[in-house]
Amino acid sequence: QVQVVESGGGLAQPGGSLRLSCEVRGRISSIDDVAWYRQAPGKERELVAEVKNGGSPNTAASLKGRFTMSRDSPKNTVYLQMNSLEPTDTAVYYCSASGLYFEGTQIRKFVDFWGQGTQVTVSS
Repeated sequence: QVQVVESGGGLAQPGGSLRLSCEVRGRISSIDDVAWYRQAPGKERELVAEVKNGGSPNTAASLKGRFTMSRDSPKNTVYLQMNSLEPTDTAVYYCSASGLYFEGTQIRKFVDFWGQGTQVTVSS
């Protein structure tokens, strides 16, 4: 089947950097849409960055200049480079993916598969 796995979270100091990874595991044929979201305590989940229809990554306007999403298609992995981190970036970061995978000889669609999330804490 398909599994989405995030990694790379941890503790960073204000002004520091972290790079998150999101790997889509399984017999993947293609990944069409991938998105990073985050959810801070007591707040609603918000979109951080996304790639739709295999196009170029787009970062939320409020995070442009600090956060950059990239992808390594052969590895079925996307990354979120986070620079100049601020305490308000503290949140659980989630990855969501949609695409096609092989099940036996059949190609099936997976839609909005989520990972377990990775905690990012920005604090001195």
